[in-house]
Formats: sequence, C-alpha cells, structure tokens
Amino acid sequence: MRKIIEQSNKNLTESLAYQLELNTIPVGISARHVHLSLDHIDILFGKGYQLRIHKELSQPGQFAAKESVMIAGPKGTIDKVRILGPARCTTQVEVSLTDAHRLGISPPIRDSGDLAGSSPITIIGPKGSIYLKEGAIIASRHIHMSEEDARQFQVHDREKVHVVSQTKRGVIFSDVKIRVSADYRLEFHIDTDEANAAGLTNQDRVWILK
Repeated sequence: MRKIIEQSNKNLTESLAYQLELNTIPVGISARHVHLSLDHIDILFGKGYQLRIHKELSQPGQFAAKESVMIAGPKGTIDKVRILGPARCTTQVEVSLTDAHRLGISPPIRDSGDLAGSSPITIIGPKGSIYLKEGAIIASRHIHMSEEDARQFQVHDREKVHVVSQTKRGVIFSDVKIRVSADYRLEFHIDTDEANAAGLTNQDRVWILK
C-alpha cells in the first residue's frame, strides 16, 4: 500500500509539473543586434556578400550570423554587435537603454520595424560604413506565439497582457504585446536590461496575467 501511495504522489507531482509548464512561456533574451538590408550588407561587407550562419535562433528561419559590426553614436561606440539574418527590407539596430546611454542616443521603445522618428546611428563594417538618420530602437517587450498557442492562452494578436516572473527578484512586466503567426514559436522576448533587473535567464519560465 505504501508503494502505491508513493507512486500515486509521484504521478500527481509529475502531472502538476506538466500542467504548470503548459501554462508557462520560455524566456528569450535579446542582446543588442542589427538587422541589415541587402544593399547595406553590400556596403558594409562588399558587393554580393552573403551572411554566414553562426547558429539558428528559436524563431524558425532566423539565425545569428558569424559577422558582426561596430555601432557608433555621438558619445561612443560598441564593437562586435551581432548581425541577425536573413536580410530584411530595412536596416534596424536594437539596443538596450544601457547601450543607448553609452552611445549617447535616445532611441524610442518600439515594435520591430517601426522606425519613423527613431534614433540616428552609424554602422561600421570591414568594407564601409552607413549612417542612418533613423534606425535605432529599444525593442518593445513581446511574446511570439503560434495560433494554437494563442488559443491555449486565450489571447489574440496585438493584445497586451502582463507577464509575471517568479525569480528571487520577481517582476510583473506590463504592456507586453502578443504577436501571433503560424511562423512563430512560443517565447517571451525581453532585452538584457529587463532580464537582469528581473534575474531572468534564457529558457526560464514566465506566466501571463491578463
């Protein structure tokens, strides 16, 4: 009888752990990085240059390239900033607030691709450099999820929710935008400043609080 009870308790614990994981979201921390257009890759690395894959990222089809660049602002520079591929229609630089202070720029908090009125920045590669009148942002915190994930969490595309972390420095993140696509894999994206403040690391789990 004792063994039956112990096995029953073990099964219950494993079931509860499984249910808990089903209702949590893995964390993905975005360090500073650059997305480049094809014409800007040509300027920075040479005509016809193709980015090489360093490692695949969690979102399908996305990768960290072996190549990196320097970014520069009025007060300073940051070297070895990773390029993320594949190439995009528009070049974009994503930094944290700490990075922005170091560079001497004031980028707005924006969704990826929303660059109107964003901060100017210079990008320097081995073959040339480009100056963007606008292009540097601090990325808004958001959750990538598939349509099936959205049904499970009972949310919809572009809805805003709160996200709870239960680390030793637990934080409630507000205004977290849901981004739904068949091409997305479930992940809560924050930058390094936000992760450090909450004591979060990659693949930690967080909860949605609607």
